[in-house]
Amino acid sequence: MSEDPTLISHDPDTGLWLLSTPHTSYVLRVDETGAPRHVAWGPRLTPAEAGGLASPLPGPTDSFEGTTGVGEELPVDGGTRYGPPSLQVRYADGSRAFAWRPEHQRVHRPEPGTHDLELAFRDRVHPLRVVLHYRVREDSDVIERRVTVRNDGDTPVRLLRADSAAWTLPALPGYRLSHVTGRWSAESRLHREPLPHGETVLTSRRGSTSHHANPWVMLDDGDTTEDRGRVWSAALAWSGTWRVTAQHTHDGRAGFTGGAGHDGTALPLRPGEEFVSPVFSGLFSEGGFGGAGHAWHEHIRRHVLPHADETAPVLYNSWEATGFDVDEAGQKALAARAARLGVELYVLDDGWFGGRRSDRAGLGDWAPSPDRFPDGLGPLAAEVRRLGMRFGLWVEPEMVNPDSDLYRAHPDWVLHIPGRDRTELRNQLVLNLARPDVAEFTYGWLDRLVTEYRVDFLKWDMNRAFSEAGWPGEEDGHDLLWTRYTHHLYEVIDRLRARHPGLRVESCSGGGGRVDLGILARTDQVWTSDNTDAVDRITIQHGFGQIYPPRVMGAWVTDVPNQLTGRSVPLRFRFHVAMAGLLAVGGDLHTWSEREMEEATALVAEYKAVRHLVQRGTLHRLAGPGSEETTVVQYAAPDGGETVLLLWRCVPRHGAPRRPVRLRGLAPGARYRNTRTGALHHGAVLEGYGLDAELPSGDWASALVHLVREP
Repeated sequence: MSEDPTLISHDPDTGLWLLSTPHTSYVLRVDETGAPRHVAWGPRLTPAEAGGLASPLPGPTDSFEGTTGVGEELPVDGGTRYGPPSLQVRYADGSRAFAWRPEHQRVHRPEPGTHDLELAFRDRVHPLRVVLHYRVREDSDVIERRVTVRNDGDTPVRLLRADSAAWTLPALPGYRLSHVTGRWSAESRLHREPLPHGETVLTSRRGSTSHHANPWVMLDDGDTTEDRGRVWSAALAWSGTWRVTAQHTHDGRAGFTGGAGHDGTALPLRPGEEFVSPVFSGLFSEGGFGGAGHAWHEHIRRHVLPHADETAPVLYNSWEATGFDVDEAGQKALAARAARLGVELYVLDDGWFGGRRSDRAGLGDWAPSPDRFPDGLGPLAAEVRRLGMRFGLWVEPEMVNPDSDLYRAHPDWVLHIPGRDRTELRNQLVLNLARPDVAEFTYGWLDRLVTEYRVDFLKWDMNRAFSEAGWPGEEDGHDLLWTRYTHHLYEVIDRLRARHPGLRVESCSGGGGRVDLGILARTDQVWTSDNTDAVDRITIQHGFGQIYPPRVMGAWVTDVPNQLTGRSVPLRFRFHVAMAGLLAVGGDLHTWSEREMEEATALVAEYKAVRHLVQRGTLHRLAGPGSEETTVVQYAAPDGGETVLLLWRCVPRHGAPRRPVRLRGLAPGARYRNTRTGALHHGAVLEGYGLDAELPSGDWASALVHLVREP
């Protein structure tokens, strides 16, 4: 294999392709049948070393076995494959299957530091083209993959399944699967468990990413820890329905495939049309789960988020203070209290528009309520800015109440099936954003709203899943709407941000129901969960941070007893938990005592002093929830110049050992001063022996420790 100045090398004699990242290699080949096959994914190799890799094991010859698809770059339906197909097509004559015939290959650089490989194939019988796309970058170990399927014939075909990629692992003595599950207000619960033999399916059929699973997986051999061991992982950039299938075969191999869509749909592909899948990115790391997380966080900051280098402001949100009881005078009074705390962004939540007095009416009528805001939102926005804050609004553009002027005018605009009930959840229905007229209407009112009030920030919410997902009057509407809805969602946000470059957007879906790399490519942060209980949030944030960086993790300080759990914990503990991401305040500030206001003001200032580390530093999970009495996270500057620790202990156990916390990411030979106590520490001692970070006595103890390198 010859050397190539790009990150992509090819040996025409063996058909091997070598994709290189800073620390890893990915090797595939087009075999003698014309099919693309996986060869290796792991530590970095030179072209000569890659040429010495053994070819994949041949498939079993026993007539009862066939192949599972593990070891193929994109397992297709047909032949003797009996595993989950990544590509499944039904032609106009009712036949299925795909047989690879190579067409062309292309290597190019779409932008500096980025290298792309395209491998194009056609079916041997039908005029169907499939292109496998690979992207590697000079500054990231993440490999981005997607698939294009084009119908070059004169009759329609249907895509029953068109995954973005299939990933194959090397043979290991065992496999362990890491993923998250949950529900509304209990998202991102991390699971690490042996991968069962057979197929394990993670999916959402709800129209969005969902609270119940998230489109990422990690696999290891079962011995990997936070700091050591090999991890293979992948994350899907898609905000609609999705499916990821992990497979553990009878002969001891493992792999996974994933992409947009869920079982039961058949996407029509008319003559000349093509389907472009979302990106399904993969990452190999030898640094344990922590190392994988560091690589994902850095990649997302550099190559996914539109404004990752900005410092996210401390925000205040009015929802838990007021509910639907919103008016201009009350909001101005809240804004004054928020400004005292040092808040930088004031967000007016639900209840400001139309006839919105509860969740039963008004959704869809996006004009300020004249009885509550007689002069519109202008006076409130002006007062917020006079107080030194930016102005934000809550919106739910994809939903409508049946009791609204919009629904009375356009009852056909919602997802529905003629003759079937229109199921209401939270007293609302889903607007069919797949329709071009609905998408244009949505963009139009959002653009007018942002323009008129110079809105700086939108909290974009989605508070229910799809039901009766039909599109009457549109041929194949039921199958088309699932992908077209998500594409139109993206287009509306993209157009809005292009027209208003200063606008920042938070993705919310009843909490963490729409968190994925697709929505993060066009928003700035996400609302992690509607559950603001600080104790529950420690677990939720732990699972969230396995893939997604603290820079996008919205976290509120709210009142106690907590609205969901009834639990009461100190204000200091609530702040320290919320400081692990993007700090925000959501309590009823009118009820806060002067002492609480003073304490909160000091804590906001404390966060501002270290938020550059939280938002852009390297996250180290030194002691996770459930593993120790005290949970500890650390954020280190890339150059080792400073670091901050957050420690939380819920309930002390008498006689429990107090273990020093060993830090990570410090500069060799450096000394660090504690900015609060003035104590001086040697970095070698902190890393090798640990810091005795003494917490206050009693329940709900917490601390923030900021260490700065001495000159």
